[in-house]
Amino acid sequence: MSTAAPVIGVLALQGGVAEHLAALDRSGAVAKPVRRPEELADLHGVVLPGGESTTMSRLLHSFELFEPLRERLAAGLPAYGSCAGMVLLADDVPGAAEAGVTPLGALDMTVRRNAFGRQVDSFEADLDFTGVAGPVHAVFIRAPWVERIGPGVQVLAEVTPRGSGDQPAAGRIVAVQQGRVLATSFHPELVRGDERVHRHFVHTVRAG
Repeated sequence: MSTAAPVIGVLALQGGVAEHLAALDRSGAVAKPVRRPEELADLHGVVLPGGESTTMSRLLHSFELFEPLRERLAAGLPAYGSCAGMVLLADDVPGAAEAGVTPLGALDMTVRRNAFGRQVDSFEADLDFTGVAGPVHAVFIRAPWVERIGPGVQVLAEVTPRGSGDQPAAGRIVAVQQGRVLATSFHPELVRGDERVHRHFVHTVRAG
């Protein structure tokens, strides 16, 4: 395992770019925004932040980043996607063509966009997260969930049932990892002072 600080880029097209950059800095990485294809060249890892998956997909094409990023992911570049980033990293997104979303195909899974509901349905929950000690406070904003995983995908977290009654979110998969590619439905970058998910990703990058 390398002890040098890995260089991790954050796609700076939309979403919580500044929050991810700050969390990565606090997690021992050299974090840098990425807006141009040539900025992918020296990265040891990349983060796809939350935002709106249709807009992010369109901007990846507009900035001529989609194909270079897809090629680097296929070649083994470690990646972490939160919320919309999870959608983009999937290889199967129902309704993607109609929504104008082009998945990057880095994770063998099916992801449902906006599965937890609209903005008014946003919520927070404490989750058990494999590889992280103690509960992780998760912020869900128009979040996706994972409906299918392939044999090489590890489930890291699910929504825990609360109380009784009809809870369609209970038991839904909200964090996964396949090799050195990580994705969460929620936004750990919004929980100031808790960088454990980012540290988990930085450790994953270093371990390669």
